[in-house]
Amino acid sequence: MKVKDYKDLKVWQKGIEIVDKVYALTAKFPKEELYGLTLQMRKASVSISSNVSEGFVRGHTNEYKQFLRVSLGSCAELDTQSIIANRRKYITKHELDDLAEDLNHESRMLVSLINKL
Repeated sequence: MKVKDYKDLKVWQKGIEIVDKVYALTAKFPKEELYGLTLQMRKASVSISSNVSEGFVRGHTNEYKQFLRVSLGSCAELDTQSIIANRRKYITKHELDDLAEDLNHESRMLVSLINKL
């Protein structure tokens, strides 16, 4: 069965869950981080599902795979940023671990989809 809409993809759906989690976490960050770490983490999280959807609609497998690789890079970027947020005491170790688990799951789904294509 061929997927007709990117919104049906589990990898896209998980990306949206990550966005929701990151926006909730960064809402507690200090105001001086609004244009720093807050913005960077939000942009990286949005990039994950955005690139899945953009690649999906392009219609060419190699192009789609490249967009999925960008999503994978955004997962790594967000993972690093969350470590920084934890070290700055903006998020707890539990919040860090929870987000890291989501990012690991998302990354594995992205790699699996890339390999299937």
